[in-house]
Amino acid sequence: MTDQPRPRFGDDGLITAVVQDATTSEVLMVGHMNEAAWKATLRDGHATFFSRSRQRLWVKGETSGNTMHVREVRIDCDGDAVLIRVHPDGPACHTGERSCFFTTVDRSELES
Repeated sequence: MTDQPRPRFGDDGLITAVVQDATTSEVLMVGHMNEAAWKATLRDGHATFFSRSRQRLWVKGETSGNTMHVREVRIDCDGDAVLIRVHPDGPACHTGERSCFFTTVDRSELES
């Protein structure tokens, strides 16, 4: 039996979690997980994060109803970031946009 890969939580107890649509591969959002959020996500199959501003766990969609059903979890090669592939029920962004990454940067801004 192979040991399950384990995330390497940072000094702050968190790991970065990139959330991707399992069907389209679109990046939906980025959040942070502590060990409790990690375990809840694996146990319950719902994307769970640690809110740095509220200092508590939150399940995506707990107030909006826009839940994310986890289909696959991957850990990067260094173990310091995770990819959560989900089937979303509704938009990922609190603004109502499908993805939190809806703003495009003008390339001329990159030259400044």
